[in-house]
Amino acid sequence: MAARAKRSRRRPSRLARAAQVAMGEIMKVRKNERVVIVTNPEDDVLSISAALYDASLDRGADAVVIIQPRRTSLEMASDAVIYAMRSEPDVMISISAAKFGKDRFGLQKPYRFQGVRGRWTHIYDALRSSGRSRAFWSPSVTEDMFVRTVPVDYAQMRRRAAKLKRRLDRAERVRVVAPGGTDLEVGLREREAFPDDGSFSKPGSGGNLPAGEVYISPKNYDADGVLVFDGSLSEAQGGAFVPRKPVWAEVRGGLITKLSGGAGARRLEASLRAGEAAARKMKGKPGWSQKRIASYAKNARHLGELGIGLNPAARVTGNMLEDEKILGTCHFAIGANYDDDAEAFIHLDCLVKKPTIMAISPAGREKVIVRDGQPV
Repeated sequence: MAARAKRSRRRPSRLARAAQVAMGEIMKVRKNERVVIVTNPEDDVLSISAALYDASLDRGADAVVIIQPRRTSLEMASDAVIYAMRSEPDVMISISAAKFGKDRFGLQKPYRFQGVRGRWTHIYDALRSSGRSRAFWSPSVTEDMFVRTVPVDYAQMRRRAAKLKRRLDRAERVRVVAPGGTDLEVGLREREAFPDDGSFSKPGSGGNLPAGEVYISPKNYDADGVLVFDGSLSEAQGGAFVPRKPVWAEVRGGLITKLSGGAGARRLEASLRAGEAAARKMKGKPGWSQKRIASYAKNARHLGELGIGLNPAARVTGNMLEDEKILGTCHFAIGANYDDDAEAFIHLDCLVKKPTIMAISPAGREKVIVRDGQPV
C-alpha cells in the first residue's frame, strides 16, 4: 500500500479534502492510533480507501488497508479480514463496493465480552457496540458521492439530529403518512434512537459516511398499516433501484404480508425470498438450531428500522447509501434491526418521499416532528 499512498499525493484535491474531513473532523484520528480500512479491488472504493489511508498517515496514525473480493449481504467476509478486526484497532473503516460480508465465526458462536451486556454475530458490531473501537462504514459508496456529501455543515446536522432523537426517545409510537399513500403506525416503546450525524470520535461511536440520518429500531412485530415506497429500494444481492411505479407494502404485526406494484414489487419480493433462503441454507451448520433458522427466515420480512434523512447535499442517485440520507425523506428497512434482537441475513432500506411523522406520547398526545420531510 505504501507505493499507492505515495502516488495518491497527486489524486484530485476534492477527494483529498473529503478524506481529511472524514479522518479529522469526523473520526478525529490521533497520533499512533491503529486504523484498519477494509475495501475491494474496484476503482471508486479503492481510490477512497487510499485517500483515507493518506489522511490517516497525515495525522500520525498506524494505518492498514485490506483488500478482499466484493461481498454481498448474503456472503461471508474473508477470514483474514475478520482476524484483522479481532486485533481490536482503534478505528475500523469499511469502504465496500457492496457489503462488508458476514462473519462466519460470529454466526457460529456470537461474541461476548466480560462485563458488557450483549452478544454479537459480527466482530465489527461487537467491537463498536462494546466500546472497544469506533467506526464508519460506506457500502456501495462512489467517489462522486463521497466528495459531495462528506464535507457538509455538521453543526447544523447534529442540532437537527439531537432534536429528533429526543422526540423519538420519548415517543410511545409514531405515525407516518406521506403523499404517495403511506399510512403506518409503529411502536417504539423501550427503543432508543441513534443519530448518524458524523460524531464518530469516541470509542463505541460510528455510522455511515455520508452521514445524515436519525434511525430507530421499531418494537419487534409492532407496526400496522401501508407503506408506499416511491424512492429507491435496496436489493439482497447489493445495490438499489428506483421503481418505475411505487411499491405498495401491507404491514401486519411488523411483517410485510403483501407487496404490489408491478416489476418493482417483484424485485423486492425476490430479495425477501433470498433472505429467507439464506436462513434455510444454515440447516445442519454449527450453532444453527431449527428455532434460530426459523427466526432468521421470519425476520426477512420484518420492519427493522425507521430512518429520517438529514443530509442537505444528498440527492436521488439510485444508491441507497446516499438516497436514505436525503433531507426530505424517510426510509424503512426490511430485515435485521439495529438492536440485535431481530436478526436476519438482509437489511433492505426502502425510501418514502415527503413524509409527515407524528410522535405519539404514552398519554396519547400527537406532535408533528417531521412535516413534508422537513424536521420541525
